[in-house]
Amino acid sequence: MDFLPKSISKLIEELGRLPGIGPKSAQRLAFYLLKRPEVQNGTLGEAVLRVREGVIRCEICFGLTSNSPCGICSDSRRERGLLCIVETTLDLIAIEKTGEYKGLYHVLEGKISPLDGVGPEDLRIAECFERLSEEGSEVREVILALNPDVDGDTTALFLQRKLASFVDLRISRIARGIPSGGNLEYTDEATLIRALQGRQVM
Repeated sequence: MDFLPKSISKLIEELGRLPGIGPKSAQRLAFYLLKRPEVQNGTLGEAVLRVREGVIRCEICFGLTSNSPCGICSDSRRERGLLCIVETTLDLIAIEKTGEYKGLYHVLEGKISPLDGVGPEDLRIAECFERLSEEGSEVREVILALNPDVDGDTTALFLQRKLASFVDLRISRIARGIPSGGNLEYTDEATLIRALQGRQVM
């Protein structure tokens, strides 16, 4: 788009790099921002520049937080016998929004993906096993809330095999109310609730 000013073309290009934003959406967003008052755009720009400030990983669950341990891990009202393993903090948020789950979490920070060169050692799997092996661990059920795609299934199978060595530990996976290839973060709350309630022992 050589006919556009460079500033607009550059903004469209950068917005188009964001996940879920196609070329047309990038154009619409750029022109929307062009119409907004400069003060509002300045506020948005500052928020983008400062997005990493004060953001850390919880030392226990590895979810994103501003304090460690996070609010969930430090909440004495949470069910200590349940540990839900998720891929990302976005998945944790999706499950929390249902209000159905009252246990603890462990964020893997991804999933096993041989094609992308991501192995078990690149994830927070070792930390999860350490957590379960700790003396005094109250966890009696691990819920695998991984996305129902090829890499999610690979990760779930790997975890199931490794977790089998823990005696008296129930291993379950959320039900397939979520379509194959779908993502937890985009799944509606009712479907997630059914998936949690219908989890199956592996």
